[in-house]
Amino acid sequence: MADKYETLKQYFGYDTFRAGQEELIDGVLTGKDVLGVMPTGAGKSLCFQLPALMMDGITLVVSPLISLMKDQVNSLNQSGIRSAYFNSSLTPAQYRLALERARQGAYKIIYAAPERLLTGEFLDFAQNADISFVSVDETHCVSQWGQDFRPSYLKIPEFIAALPKRPVVGAFTATATAQVRDDVVRLLGLRDPVVVTTGFDRGNLYFEVDKPRDKFSALLRFWHENEGKSGIVYCSTRKAVEEICDGLIQEGCPATRYHAGLSDAERRKNQDDFIFDRAPVMVATNAFGMGIDKSNVKFVVHYNMPKNIESYYQEAGRAGRDGEPARCILFYSGRDVRTNMFFIENSRGNEELDEKTRALVAQRDRERLKAMTFYCFTNDCLRAYILRYFGESSPDYCGNCGNCVRGAVETDITKDAQKILSCVKRAGERFGAKAITSVLQGKKDDKRVLQYGLSSLSTFGIMEDTPENVIYDEIRFLEREGYLNVAHGEYPVLSVAKKACDVLFKGKPLTMKMLKEKGPAAHRKTKAEIAPVNPHLFEKLKTIRNKIANAQGVPAYIIFSDATLRDMCARLPRSRAELLEVSGIGVKKAERYGERFLAALAEPDAGTQKPADAKANPEKIKRAPFSITGEQKSKVELFEEAVPVSYLSNRINEQIDTAQMRRLSATKITNWLFDNGFLEEIINKENKKSRVPSSKGAEQLSIVTEERERDDGEKYIVNLYGKLAQRFILDNLDKIVKSRQ
Repeated sequence: MADKYETLKQYFGYDTFRAGQEELIDGVLTGKDVLGVMPTGAGKSLCFQLPALMMDGITLVVSPLISLMKDQVNSLNQSGIRSAYFNSSLTPAQYRLALERARQGAYKIIYAAPERLLTGEFLDFAQNADISFVSVDETHCVSQWGQDFRPSYLKIPEFIAALPKRPVVGAFTATATAQVRDDVVRLLGLRDPVVVTTGFDRGNLYFEVDKPRDKFSALLRFWHENEGKSGIVYCSTRKAVEEICDGLIQEGCPATRYHAGLSDAERRKNQDDFIFDRAPVMVATNAFGMGIDKSNVKFVVHYNMPKNIESYYQEAGRAGRDGEPARCILFYSGRDVRTNMFFIENSRGNEELDEKTRALVAQRDRERLKAMTFYCFTNDCLRAYILRYFGESSPDYCGNCGNCVRGAVETDITKDAQKILSCVKRAGERFGAKAITSVLQGKKDDKRVLQYGLSSLSTFGIMEDTPENVIYDEIRFLEREGYLNVAHGEYPVLSVAKKACDVLFKGKPLTMKMLKEKGPAAHRKTKAEIAPVNPHLFEKLKTIRNKIANAQGVPAYIIFSDATLRDMCARLPRSRAELLEVSGIGVKKAERYGERFLAALAEPDAGTQKPADAKANPEKIKRAPFSITGEQKSKVELFEEAVPVSYLSNRINEQIDTAQMRRLSATKITNWLFDNGFLEEIINKENKKSRVPSSKGAEQLSIVTEERERDDGEKYIVNLYGKLAQRFILDNLDKIVKSRQ
């Protein structure tokens, strides 16, 4: 029988284990229950997949994530490990067929949703099968104190008890506080488990919080800086997802969307477009991403602040799973806090809870939201803040977050604190941070100042020379340090805490770290993305990988990750034996794909770097200009309803290979329509230009406009194109492509 190192190399292509993996695997192989708390991308799945191959019987993986099941089963089967999943995505016929094969012993690893475990058919199978190991993924879901409590997880112990013999039980999660870890052990009935917490730090991730006045403009700038890379933009509402995705597409960004309001078919299609890199930017609610093992995600932008640190770290952790540098940016606004508070107070989840427990959960959610808000305002190291939240010690400086890159100066804020505290008190402790800031700055036109006569206060205007953002940061600091209390009703209301008396009346000194002014290119000082040794060869290997992936209908990273291709470029293997030395290549994959890659590596120029390519963006170099054949045009399906032009450009781009060819941008189409008199330019009250249908466009093509509103309240105009206009654009596509070249 192969030992664990041989199994690791043969099936997974690695020579060594990552931190924590070996201890957990040894625990399972010696028959002990285990609990592994490991950050996203740390290799949790290996901790149950590798023992499964070395144990007799079947390993059952319990997961709530359809995407994870599909992704991991695809990957396991590619590596020669017979696997299957049972969830709601299967038709009744597919479910029965998979169950029959499972009864016949066709699968070594089986994934199942927790809701399936106690159903008649599945339980009958399980009671007559040799299940030696049950692995519970996303195990924090069993605890009502966890951020994603699922009552169905409480049925897992009942399922285990119904089996003829108790299997080894493993529990794995990316984010769990000490209380949640204790809950997991108790509720799942783990017996003297081996507990491994590897540490939550993801050193390759760069963290930054930004508070832009115009979030969408900031997002556009960020996308242009990272064009050609794969990333996720998280929004808090479906409406925001639609608007942000539309806006990005309008600007030529190859984006797609994901939220619970879309049909199952569209969600599946959009998710596949993202995974297969047809649309490398995904705009989504937090319904997207759990279980997505896409290794080449280079950035995660939170357009809105999440409701807790656990969710933020889990979502941000979907970047950089390959261990290479990636960016995690959070855009904050006060509206985000109110939106999250609304969700907490109006949550209809966990209907099985009684009123008392539901109230306790809501209170805990409010505390988590406060911690999340403080993260957005801390001037300390952002990484340290996250790690300390999870109970882990951390240095005060990481060198790879927005705050550390900018640097901070310890500043005496005693006088400012006294002014703020005095203002809160004199205003009757009835207002939030925004109103108090307006009073301190002496804003006579603020509606609350006018409505409540706050201009008569002695504190009115006493900080008029202090920038608004500084006052706001100081207020949040006083909240975080316990000098101000915040009551959350319809609006957050500040009150002075008892602790503040020493500052107000005794002059107790207060110091606070103040961030230095942000430079325009601060992000360039962060860790650089790892460049391949030979960009020309790297692109050649990517092309081979993509062709194999397309032929097999799987994402490219399932074949080999970018990190594996980079290692291949560095090692330049010439034989099957040398190929097996490349990180991430196991025996099965070497047998399946090795010859094609070895042939490319054996070509005369394989070890030669093309100087012109060395520093350029490979994505931009290799893409040919957009072109489309008549046959491809005929396959473009027009929309029945009137839609933004970006929808049509997306449909057109579906007909071409966007990995090899530049996309047709919505802006290109809009420019041509403008040049030919179908659109005209107007200037609104804010002196912003917009393009709207001219009389020619309205009469001949029936183009109409619709005013929409972003989450931050900013209004914008969208042009909608009916079937007549869509057909006209398609008929004139050749002219559009040649225009403004």
